[in-house]
Amino acid sequence: MLNIFADLHIHIGRTNSGRAVKISGSRNLTFHEIAREASERKGIELIGIIDCHSPGVQEDIERYLEAGEMTELPGGGIRYRNTTVLLGTEIEVKDQGMGPAHLLVYLPTLAEMKSFTEWMKPHMSNIHLSSQRIYVPARTLQQEVLARGGILIPAHMFTPHKSVYGSCTDKLSHLLDLDGVIAGELGLSSDTRMASMLTELDTIAFVTNSDAHSLAKIGREYNRLKVAEPSFSECVKALKGEAGRAIIANYGLNPYLGKYHRSFCNSCGSTMDISQHPAAQANKTTFHQCPECGSKKLIRGVMNRIEELADRPPGESPPKRPPYYYQVPLEFIPGIGRRTLEDLLAHFGTEMNILHHVPEEELIARIGEEKARYLSEARSGQLGIEAGGGGHYGKVRRH
Repeated sequence: MLNIFADLHIHIGRTNSGRAVKISGSRNLTFHEIAREASERKGIELIGIIDCHSPGVQEDIERYLEAGEMTELPGGGIRYRNTTVLLGTEIEVKDQGMGPAHLLVYLPTLAEMKSFTEWMKPHMSNIHLSSQRIYVPARTLQQEVLARGGILIPAHMFTPHKSVYGSCTDKLSHLLDLDGVIAGELGLSSDTRMASMLTELDTIAFVTNSDAHSLAKIGREYNRLKVAEPSFSECVKALKGEAGRAIIANYGLNPYLGKYHRSFCNSCGSTMDISQHPAAQANKTTFHQCPECGSKKLIRGVMNRIEELADRPPGESPPKRPPYYYQVPLEFIPGIGRRTLEDLLAHFGTEMNILHHVPEEELIARIGEEKARYLSEARSGQLGIEAGGGGHYGKVRRH
């Protein structure tokens, strides 16, 4: 068995011809550059590239396969050097009486993804773009995915914008058949301890992914899987915990670093933890209005939303859950600028090697004691954090 790193949510910005796919994504986020970055710089053996439903992206993939630069694996997925790519897509659903939510879909082969694209075309306004709304019920979409041998994962489940719990419904089971949901994505503002406050989620695995919109953001959150090989079928077994395969650990940002962790008022500009606010504790406000000014233009933070829905106290995670480690990406660490990062990569290989394996004494010899100390504290989750909210990321505090 192998222990591998996996980041299953990376967007494509453009096709090779320059056609936009994820409009908010970087122009250099092409299928090839994502695979190269993951293999050569990040050291991530399994990645999910979202937006592979786009016909232009599929044309790019076919060219790499025909040229022999990439190969399809018998167990599903596409191999590029040291990394396997799972073909994925992010789709917006909006059932009657509910708000919008984003769902992640992964299919084992390019042929299945192309067939899925043809099925979606009549139900979608623009098949070429990322995260588009599909005009069929969520359960119809789910059934289509499962019939093709695919898997479905609700994306960033608690964020205020376009997620199952953040903007769609109070119960995942209202939207989807839970038996057909293999995992839920925690998102950048929550962790296992928080999400486990909802007993409805006890039957599904948790994954942590980057939702990268630039090459640098790949691997800011990721998972460690125990598998026989990096492939689609082995990933499915790991998510299900079958045949000795497993999710060994989730590595994610401290939720305080997430840009939607705390609630934010668009009227008065206040960022707050509603449940700890004196007005809320005195029962003078609710989760739906600002305790500072009373406005209803409140963006509920992930923590407050989970507290609103919780039916279990914090800290009572089911025993089967893997550990969740707070992992600060290299770009967040004080003193690790572009020049220092390039020097580290040139000397030690990949970001995963730097974050997990390089001894501290070797780091000190390379970048000095202060920077190495910050990096060591990042590894152990001991860096001081200022909480984020209202669309603004939290910050790592310097000593």
